[in-house]
Amino acid sequence: MAEALLNDIGKGRLRAFSAGSTPAAGPNPVALETLTRQHISTVGLRSKGWEEFAAQGAPAMDLVITVCDDAAGEVCPVWPGRPVTAHWGVEDPGRFQGNDDDKRRKFDQVAGILRYRIERLANLPLETMERHALEKKVRDIALA
Repeated sequence: MAEALLNDIGKGRLRAFSAGSTPAAGPNPVALETLTRQHISTVGLRSKGWEEFAAQGAPAMDLVITVCDDAAGEVCPVWPGRPVTAHWGVEDPGRFQGNDDDKRRKFDQVAGILRYRIERLANLPLETMERHALEKKVRDIALA
């Protein structure tokens, strides 16, 4: 959801790629439904492993943000180009157990948290910020 939200909110100024350490076979159907209800394109979304973005020839990353609560304890790959990194831990809504309506509410809740944080990121003057200041601001977004 974060990839689609950031690409929508960033409107071409920001470009997001999403990946994980153990990608699923495909995007969660409830995540796709959540994005569709918010009028956010799901075209081209697919599950990807993060090794795809650490490999030679991968798009250059200026900023890498982990969002899954589990990711905070994982050893991440070394990203080419030394991007700024931050962790914005949120509960993985795909692991939530409940009926369909409860699952939709959980995905909506997580999408709301991500949207709030991404909007704050998109409003930063990224092009003019020094690395240390950017790193602090991006990390602080998770605390608000």
